[in-house]
Amino acid sequence: MNVCRSPKSSLEFEQYYQLRWQVLRQPWGQTLGSERDKLEQESIHRMVIDENNKVLAVGRLEKSSQFSGQIRFMAVSPAAQGQGLGRKIIKALELQAQKLGITNLTLNARENALFFYQKLGYQSHGFSHLLFDEIKHFAMSKTLTPANKHQLTSSMVLQDIWHDTIPLSKAMNIQISYYDGKQLITHCDKSFNKNLHNTMFAGSIYTLATLSGWGWVYLQLQQLQLKGDIVLAKANIDYHAPITGLAYAKVSAESVSAGFSRLDEGKNARIHLTVHIYSGENVAATFTASYAVLAAKIKSDLETKVELKPKPKPETDFES
Repeated sequence: MNVCRSPKSSLEFEQYYQLRWQVLRQPWGQTLGSERDKLEQESIHRMVIDENNKVLAVGRLEKSSQFSGQIRFMAVSPAAQGQGLGRKIIKALELQAQKLGITNLTLNARENALFFYQKLGYQSHGFSHLLFDEIKHFAMSKTLTPANKHQLTSSMVLQDIWHDTIPLSKAMNIQISYYDGKQLITHCDKSFNKNLHNTMFAGSIYTLATLSGWGWVYLQLQQLQLKGDIVLAKANIDYHAPITGLAYAKVSAESVSAGFSRLDEGKNARIHLTVHIYSGENVAATFTASYAVLAAKIKSDLETKVELKPKPKPETDFES
């Protein structure tokens, strides 16, 4: 059975690049290695493999700006063509694009693939360039809507809270691109958050991670219809690699240890979670934190009785 996923090991990546070269470069006399570029580490990769782990199709997604992306290096093994594998790669990359907040997706299609992409909803904008003085390419684009399971309304409410109350979040243009109740993905503008090395500023990484963790707790409280004030109690961040491209943060339910039920009893809750900051599909930073949720004050029976007790009727000069 064929499976579509990202390469998981150096060996799988070598097979992934090998197919890319064999289909897209070797027939035109290009050397091995010409199928790669400097954006590999910050891109999203997908491949289709069979039950014998043979790579049958490949494709790559890269973010060109905070809300735009490009699909490149689409290739299907000649022996596996006509099986819908190219469509499977495109759909997988589009889903990732939606989750990363990409609304405008572009690609440059070879002339013989124009109809294939048009069937998938891409519009042609005319001739783009000539590759190897021989292969005509045409610019194409597609407008993406949010992913199906994304809870747009609650995400927009949280995003507005951030931008209205935390000026830095607005300056960084922190956006929620995906939340389905179990996973939260956020991203921010690249240009504002660069340091003198042209990589993402460590303070911006920390801020994105902190708000993503806080946001996950907030959205869970809304989902459970619970109330409480959220404060960061403890945090630690490990920076693994510089981020040269566009970063995104991800919080998954599997990394969370929570006791929200304590809030029903009027007790404070402590939420432990991990936020991963990604560059492409590589974890560039790991943020581990504890958030305290301060329970809303529960009124005592005495306070309730006092409130329910009828107020005495005021005396007036007209009473006997």
